[in-house]
Amino acid sequence: MKKIRNILCCAAACLLASCNLLNVENPSAIYGSGYWSTTGEVSSYLTGTYTLFRSAFNSLEYFEARGDGFIGGAEGSGSNQWAQNLTSLNGLSWADYYSVIQHCNMIIYNIDKVTYTKLEDKDDVLAQVYAMRAYTYFFLARAWGDACIETEPTVGSAKPLPSRSPKLEVVNRAIADAELAVFFFSDDKWIGNKSLASKLGTYALLADIYLWRAKVLGGGDADLKECIKYADLAMAGTSLEEDVRNIYNVGNRNGKEVIWSIHFGYPEITDHYGKFMTLRDVFVEKAANKDQIPYAKSGSRSSYYPSDIAREKFSAYKGDARKACAYIDAVDANGVYTGFTSQNKMVGTKTETNVIYDDDIILYRHAEMILFKAEAYAAMGETTKAVEQLDIIRARAGLGKYDGATDKKSVELEILDERFREFWLENRRWPDLVRFHHEGVIDIYETVPNLKARKEAGIVVPLYYAIPLAELSLNHNLVQTEGYED
Repeated sequence: MKKIRNILCCAAACLLASCNLLNVENPSAIYGSGYWSTTGEVSSYLTGTYTLFRSAFNSLEYFEARGDGFIGGAEGSGSNQWAQNLTSLNGLSWADYYSVIQHCNMIIYNIDKVTYTKLEDKDDVLAQVYAMRAYTYFFLARAWGDACIETEPTVGSAKPLPSRSPKLEVVNRAIADAELAVFFFSDDKWIGNKSLASKLGTYALLADIYLWRAKVLGGGDADLKECIKYADLAMAGTSLEEDVRNIYNVGNRNGKEVIWSIHFGYPEITDHYGKFMTLRDVFVEKAANKDQIPYAKSGSRSSYYPSDIAREKFSAYKGDARKACAYIDAVDANGVYTGFTSQNKMVGTKTETNVIYDDDIILYRHAEMILFKAEAYAAMGETTKAVEQLDIIRARAGLGKYDGATDKKSVELEILDERFREFWLENRRWPDLVRFHHEGVIDIYETVPNLKARKEAGIVVPLYYAIPLAELSLNHNLVQTEGYED
């Protein structure tokens, strides 16, 4: 009976995916009190929340595609996000992210109904939920700017429809949730594997948030110092992989560099976004290096290729070990490029007949904490300390010490380029560009080719996404993102 109840609870968690905080009109029968009577039911519900969390953040489109790293691939001409063809008619939906928040709110709201033998077990559940909610609010603030803040679940039509709060308030909500997570975690280490939220993962999130608030929202040196503090805390118990190929090696899940990841694994799920950068077999049949290319017979789609900008950055230093782990060109017997390229970072698991896309998505890893510190030091004008951190990453990549100009802007530009090489395809590029744009290090409208082309055509595309008109129509309290017409 207990097993059946847990299965039903997990199913209920999946059904909640269709429940959007922003437009619920009717109470849902699955909110019945019978689902909140045992710790096993809470665990099943938490598993359902992690499932939606994984689904929501399994995409290149919200962040990576908006940057300067892609051109159209063998089977795709690029999305509206990549083309910067953004209007109120094609705004990206935020419903999946509010479904995650709804799940988190449901657990927080109901957990006191359950009796725990060990208080730390209950606290660890709350900590994970607050960490996921913090991550989600931070994502909303970076993607849409102003967003709705909901800290109670929607269980019926009586609850007023929410309005958008200013982006600074959304970021502050993320900080508050992350601080609650840190408070509730009973241990500094991981709960099981690194695909569960942890205190160290939350420290990494806080470092990220404070860096964003410092550079985008005027937080200044005080927030930069907080970034450094939390980056140091997050690195406890982790270290760099000596070989960059081991970072995204499915045989090295939960590797020593990983701080927080999202689990993918056969047969549970294999629909990783890396497949959208991978060639199908038909494009590599005549390639002399076919056996080295992570092509697939089915399930993959080459939507994007690395841009000339990406190729230039990876070729900026001879011997950069990350280049071969970023992409691979199909070549003929003479070594001549055939015109087809595949990503070579999240290659999945090769089987006798195909490829299974089962790489974990790494939200935070040790290398990023080092580069967070470098960026924060550079923003404060402490370029010597910044270069010291930069050189740690360069050494692992097989490069010598940085010997370029050490003025503030030059060092910051080098850090931005280093982040490009280090975090290729890891959904970092657009937020990176926005941070350095707001600080005045770059002009994002000159850096990103498609943004520049739109501007030259007389269209200044906002840095935040529009709310789709269909979602606006469901909630009269929502105001469209600044820069778009309703």
